[in-house]
Amino acid sequence: MTETSEKLLDAALMHVPFDGWTEATFRAAVTDTGTDMGTARALFPRGGVDMALAYHRRGDALMVERLVATDLESMRFRDRIAFAVRARIEAADDKEAVRRGSALFALPQYVPDGARAIWNTCDLIWTTLGDGSDDFNWYSKRATLSGVYSATVLYWLGDDSPGSEATWAFLDRRIENVMSIEKFKGKFRDSPFGRTIGKGPFALLDRIRAPDQTLRRNMPGSTRH
Repeated sequence: MTETSEKLLDAALMHVPFDGWTEATFRAAVTDTGTDMGTARALFPRGGVDMALAYHRRGDALMVERLVATDLESMRFRDRIAFAVRARIEAADDKEAVRRGSALFALPQYVPDGARAIWNTCDLIWTTLGDGSDDFNWYSKRATLSGVYSATVLYWLGDDSPGSEATWAFLDRRIENVMSIEKFKGKFRDSPFGRTIGKGPFALLDRIRAPDQTLRRNMPGSTRH
């Protein structure tokens, strides 16, 4: 983000609790910062909606900084995932801004924007943790984590426990559920029936490839021939 866009976003956050991520908030931020409307519109073409997305990306960047600065090697893998999700939620230090964003991206016309933002967050988590998958697992990991992340954010928004302790306990339970499913999948694949299925319709999944790194935000993937 540019210095101007950062200033506008900071100014907008003062108005979000009252007006949400709306055109009114966008215009108020422009006025507060004395930014030329043409410049502001170039940075945030859809006004408040693009500001909400910029706020989400700011949280992503803060999460990555924290992950890079943390000794993750000393943690169990499941704990690394839980730590990453917690780091992302804690990066959003303005709960009302997140609540207003969740309401915005629940609107039918903005659901794709919200889903893409969550997917990119989970992609960043897996990538930062060193995920090297390039097959169907690339998608399943991000889809599963998107569900965990979304559920935890919603729980956090309604959590008033000290230090959000109830949220982190909820997160641990969700991660444990995911790990149990992964263990089951592993045992199933190694079973005689699983190996048989793997040679049949499920073999088609082996042809699915992760999208090219330079095109991941624009393409859903590819298939191996």
